[in-house]
Amino acid sequence: MKILVTGGAGFIGSAVIRLAVARGHSVVNVDALTYAACLENVAPVADSPLYAFEQADIRKRAALERIFAHHQPDAVMHLAAESHVDRSIDGPADFIETNITGTFNMLEVAREYWEDRGRPEGLRFHHISTDEVYGSLPADPGVKFTEDTPYDPRSPYSASKAGSDHLVRAWHETYGLPVVLTNCSNNYGPYHFPEKLIPVVILNALADKPLPIYGDGSNVRDWLYVEDHADALLTVLENGAPGRSYNIGGENECSNLELVQTICGILDRLRPREGGDPYTDLITFVADRPGHDARYAIDPTRIREELGWRPSVTIEEGLERTVRWYLDNEAWWRPLLARKGVGERLGTGKAAP
Repeated sequence: MKILVTGGAGFIGSAVIRLAVARGHSVVNVDALTYAACLENVAPVADSPLYAFEQADIRKRAALERIFAHHQPDAVMHLAAESHVDRSIDGPADFIETNITGTFNMLEVAREYWEDRGRPEGLRFHHISTDEVYGSLPADPGVKFTEDTPYDPRSPYSASKAGSDHLVRAWHETYGLPVVLTNCSNNYGPYHFPEKLIPVVILNALADKPLPIYGDGSNVRDWLYVEDHADALLTVLENGAPGRSYNIGGENECSNLELVQTICGILDRLRPREGGDPYTDLITFVADRPGHDARYAIDPTRIREELGWRPSVTIEEGLERTVRWYLDNEAWWRPLLARKGVGERLGTGKAAP
């Protein structure tokens, strides 16, 4: 199968590409190489004859038309998106343009390509989204997001992703485009861009800097190891029913404070601080993010029962692997710290136009 992957130089997209190539698929990586992209993420497969790269912006329809015509993919995995909630609070325009207008362009070009080829039943347009479109959950552990949970986005980021989800469903219902959708919980793991919570905590700890936690740290997330997610995404692409959506969760709920404390314990063991003080001494509670959702949790029943997929990595195992990866790959993360906004407090809303 030849798969066109948008956003393949990003965190999740690159994990998909590495796994797809390892499984013998041909992959075309379409990425604009904006601030969070890094071609080093796909370096392990970059020399493979199964891999091709196209630098293009999904907001530019003509470039997409050329890429589809030249590469003639069998499937599309659409991951390209602005994804950092804090950046969406400070500057929402980029999120609307990329996540909504960019997805519209992808759908229209894919539809034209599909129709020109006689509407082949095997083609798939897989739209990758987030559980944040569902809003916030109560503390009750028995309540989780399902595919039927009403949308209730609370940030410019989640609203833009909700809008793109609705477009994808509309293109299926109106034009018959064979789509599948997935909504995932919080990802983490190797190659995670160092503006998100887990890499921020690891890299700040290594630099002996404060470990910032929003509010009182009680916000709960369901954590999904990125390589598990890549496996789930390929499973849905290959076996998901057209028009169907699947929630992908890690079945690993924990609060932000518990998460940071676990990372600190791993670092205490693998890279003790000079003087022997615990890394938890660096934990600092900071002003909360505006509109910070209290809890996300995925009910993965549909993907487990219909497609036979479930996560393989626990939060403890995944965090250990992640910390070890960052300790071993300073040459990857060190240059990224100089990129705009990395290491700064974002998400206050003060930079919004």
